[in-house]
Amino acid sequence: MSIKHNSKIEIEAATFQRILSHLRENPDVQNIDLMNLANFCRNCISKWYSEEAEKKGQEISYDSAREYVYGMPYDEYKKKYQKPATEEQLRKFNENKNKN
Repeated sequence: MSIKHNSKIEIEAATFQRILSHLRENPDVQNIDLMNLANFCRNCISKWYSEEAEKKGQEISYDSAREYVYGMPYDEYKKKYQKPATEEQLRKFNENKNKN
């Protein structure tokens, strides 16, 4: 596969935007479910976004990154969409946490 550098970056950026749109359009998928299945969630993406910005000399706070990833302030998202974790979700989360 041979892709020009600028095209590769544009494709990656567009793909990232689609991932964020998909996550925003599916708030029923809880972060704990993402963590249990894939070992990352919206908050992880927010941290990565902030960390990568810092590597490029840009300062984007974690809270600003979360607002970008969630498409709204985090507290608003939590009130609208976050449900309490079930015992099963917490059990699986703790099992996975102990593996890493």
